[in-house]
Amino acid sequence: MAADSNSNFGITIERNPPQSRLAELNIKCWPKWGCSPGKYQLKFDAEETCYLVKGKVKAYLKGSSEFVEFGAGDLVTIPKGLSCTWDVSLAVDKYYKFESNSSATSSSS
Repeated sequence: MAADSNSNFGITIERNPPQSRLAELNIKCWPKWGCSPGKYQLKFDAEETCYLVKGKVKAYLKGSSEFVEFGAGDLVTIPKGLSCTWDVSLAVDKYYKFESNSSATSSSS
């Protein structure tokens, strides 16, 4: 897998994953989220996996000038507990999914 190194504050990026991988993850069934260009303070209370359909983001670690850049076509995993600022230069449209802590339990009600 062509994931970037671990020096990205725990964020992993798969650049242009194959359609088979996206189908395996069932991305088209995930909720969608979008935002316009700007700066957003984000705190991830759960691990998030997202696939950017469009957009460009520089994610700055809170209190740091270091950043990770990702955009359209990238499959990104953001670790639980990360606080960062998203500097969005191109409007984002993404599919996303949060890992639930009780992933072993099924929701059959």
